[in-house]
Amino acid sequence: MRKLTKSTGFGALGASLLASLPAWAQEATAEATDAAAEVVPVMDKGDTAWMMISTILVLFMILPGLALFYGGLVRSKNMLSVLMQCTVITCLVMVIYVFWGYSMAFGDAESAYWGGLGKAFLAGVTYESMAATFSAGFVIPEFVFISFQMTFACITAALIVGAFAERIKFGSLMVFVALWVTLVYFPIAHMVWDPDGLLYGWGALDFAGGTVVHINAGIAALVGCMIVGKRTGYGKDNMAPHSMTLTMVGASMLWVGWFGFNAGSNLEANGGAGLAMMNTFTATAGAALTWVVMEMLLRGKASMLGAASGIVTGLVAVTPAAGFAGPVGAIVLGAVATVAAYFFVSKIKHAFNYDDSLDVFGIHGVAGIIGALGTAIVNDPSMGGIHYGGNTMGAQLMIQLQAVLVTVAWCGIVSLVLYLAIKAVMGLRVKEEQEREGLDLSSHGESAYNM
Repeated sequence: MRKLTKSTGFGALGASLLASLPAWAQEATAEATDAAAEVVPVMDKGDTAWMMISTILVLFMILPGLALFYGGLVRSKNMLSVLMQCTVITCLVMVIYVFWGYSMAFGDAESAYWGGLGKAFLAGVTYESMAATFSAGFVIPEFVFISFQMTFACITAALIVGAFAERIKFGSLMVFVALWVTLVYFPIAHMVWDPDGLLYGWGALDFAGGTVVHINAGIAALVGCMIVGKRTGYGKDNMAPHSMTLTMVGASMLWVGWFGFNAGSNLEANGGAGLAMMNTFTATAGAALTWVVMEMLLRGKASMLGAASGIVTGLVAVTPAAGFAGPVGAIVLGAVATVAAYFFVSKIKHAFNYDDSLDVFGIHGVAGIIGALGTAIVNDPSMGGIHYGGNTMGAQLMIQLQAVLVTVAWCGIVSLVLYLAIKAVMGLRVKEEQEREGLDLSSHGESAYNM
């Protein structure tokens, strides 16, 4: 995260030699030294190549990773609908990001809440324009930075659909996504990641999207599943996943793609990216093992669904801390988040009797909140962290708490208004007979499988 410089003894030797030169030579040398002192931005091709690969890896997380992960968890009659939702959401958000999303998130307006519209339709962006990294004087092409951030917006919106899978109207979902990324995602991204942003100014730490991606998606999912309502036959019909094979394949793709998500957020191919990569291994492994052990102790059997859920939980929890924690702290963070997510999914959701179909809030929301708060702890030197920001653990924890509360409130209120407005104008869920038939045929006129 920080650029290290090394001094040598040649400075003193050079000064002694210059003292013996004629005055005109000294003046010329001084001018050359002043010119060299001006930092000229450097585009490192290694950094650029790594960021291009990271961008593709994040896309791989969505298509096919998330699509297959979610698709395997629904009933076979709704498999294609989930694939379709993830695919079209990705395309829709890409277009919106170019039109106004990038400008709203990272534009030039000096506002704490949004970047303005000065870069709408990517105005002023060329193949020669550059974006800053975390090291002074090092830059990457702005188009690469835009592409990378664009994939984050895509996957955040796609994550939400798991909460009301198998019953949402396709057209209504697309309208919601377009409005939601505009009014929720882009402002939160600006507040957290732009130097002018409100939460950035507070000193909130979010390396790769604990607040921006996972808490945002989790809260929108929770509100959405409550407004849309339960699936027809919920609690009575068999709604078990139709293909744990596909879910495992999807979870594996998510893990692979997450290296672009976390290590790519370092914006440079250096030790910071290496730390984020290591933590993406360790936190995920610790979380998966924790979920499996809990199932063995509490249920007597370990399930593939539990292992896959543990993988995703660990990835979510370490996301905000990936570049700040040490590997052992990351394992602890993943394990703690898994314990909370396990009980939320298996106990609390049923106690409150709401139908979050694929446990988006139970995993992304809960683990995202724990990860965001836990970042203050694992960032501390006593836990092996790099102590980024320099705050004490207690002070940083209060900052993280404030950031979480702002994200929850902003996302929760705006999402609620959007759901209610679309429900009043277009309706949110399909008719009961369409739901029983399955969204593959009733909404898209085709089936994932030829029976």
